[in-house]
Amino acid sequence: MTVRIDHLVTSGTFALDGGEWDVDNNVWIVGDDTEAIVIDAAHDAAAIEAALGGRTLRAIVCTHAHNDHIDAAPALAEATGAPILLHPADLPLWLQTHPERTPDGALADGQEITVAGTTLKVLHTPGHAPGCVCLYAPELGTVFTGDTLFQGGPGATGRSFSSFPTIIDSIRDRLLTLPGDTKVRTGHGDPTTIGAEAPQLDDWIKRGH
Repeated sequence: MTVRIDHLVTSGTFALDGGEWDVDNNVWIVGDDTEAIVIDAAHDAAAIEAALGGRTLRAIVCTHAHNDHIDAAPALAEATGAPILLHPADLPLWLQTHPERTPDGALADGQEITVAGTTLKVLHTPGHAPGCVCLYAPELGTVFTGDTLFQGGPGATGRSFSSFPTIIDSIRDRLLTLPGDTKVRTGHGDPTTIGAEAPQLDDWIKRGH
């Protein structure tokens, strides 16, 4: 069966450092007609489960542990039996949202996740949060960047657990080295490509984005 990428937008609240913001999140489902993984179980477990359409969910992969990317993960895991995977550096953030429920497995740089015959490679890209990861699927010409890289710049670094120099290093060393035609599927907003973003790096650094 042919692997495909399904896209769902869910809405909710991002909360950190005492502030709250209304947000729309991209939920990505990678798989075929029988099995799939979910990248970032945001806000609405029932909607994500419905989008799976009865397929076996192999894993819930968290690009990082800000609440808007993980708030629906435990409910989705309970409904499907799928394990929740998170980079351990983001466990302190995770516990702010889910103090009674830890992830089921750890993500590590270079780890490979295979679903529907397609491999996604874990790239540890700290900066927006310490445990941020991106998932690179070369066969699909796609990288799922969470909140590390957006159309027009890096993810925000003005809050706790974040670092602008670190995210710039992550983007330069881990993402902009990918083929230019690689499609960037982000945690919020519209997709872009590596080739469209790479020429802007120096401008981001000058602006301290």
